[in-house]
Amino acid sequence: MCPGGDEFNSNRREDFFFFDFVHCRHAQRTCFMNAKPHSPANVLLEVPDIATQVGAQGYAVLPGLLSPAYCQELSRMYADGSHFRSRVVMQRHGFGRGEYQYFNYPLPSLVQQLRTSLYPQLADVANRWNQALGVESRFPADHAHYLERCHAAGQRRPTPLLLQYSEGDYNCLHQDIYGELVFPLQVAVLLSEPGVDFTGGEFVLTEQRPRMQSRAEVVPLRKGDAVVFPVNERPVQGARGVYRVKMRHGVSRLRSGHRHTLGIIFHDAA
Repeated sequence: MCPGGDEFNSNRREDFFFFDFVHCRHAQRTCFMNAKPHSPANVLLEVPDIATQVGAQGYAVLPGLLSPAYCQELSRMYADGSHFRSRVVMQRHGFGRGEYQYFNYPLPSLVQQLRTSLYPQLADVANRWNQALGVESRFPADHAHYLERCHAAGQRRPTPLLLQYSEGDYNCLHQDIYGELVFPLQVAVLLSEPGVDFTGGEFVLTEQRPRMQSRAEVVPLRKGDAVVFPVNERPVQGARGVYRVKMRHGVSRLRSGHRHTLGIIFHDAA
């Protein structure tokens, strides 16, 4: 999501809503519902099973996860440094061009709710991946317990972040790894409208399969859409069994305007 992790962590190469989420499942669908009808957003999102989408194409799009009002609110937050623990200028570290800021604890209510509410189904997917890859460890069902593991391992710094791009900016292909413990899926939410707020700046994924050339995919997103994608690798069924596909992500060069993205990473940083 951001191409290098913390300003002082070059080993990590990598985009709210004040209403409550109600997380439910119906016939292999995920449903995120606005629990406050008077809220400025009226969100009802149903998407096919995330595991199926990510398994088939390497990512899953959650359309309209955030309303325009919440996208605006998050974008404006970038200018208020009190929300953040650190700021990284990508060009200084060879990560690309543009900048990003990591939120501090306690996270803003919307960011915290997103992180907590998205985690359970993604943990189901992550555990299926570990099983397929022959990895014995399993992820707990709720995010608080997973964070306890991270903090016990010395990974205590929050990783959700806001990214900001202007004309000519881009994000090099990377992976978001902040320590030994890595949750294998993450989420980016586009907070700006393509073709209105900016041009260019497409979200790009690449995958490297064994003994094959890399494949690139541009993921089309609109303002408020989210994309779920692998942090590092995903299992793929081949003719001789399951193998690991290495994934990287980035953002192509902005041709004009300004672009903001919210990044939700579920492991904390060392």
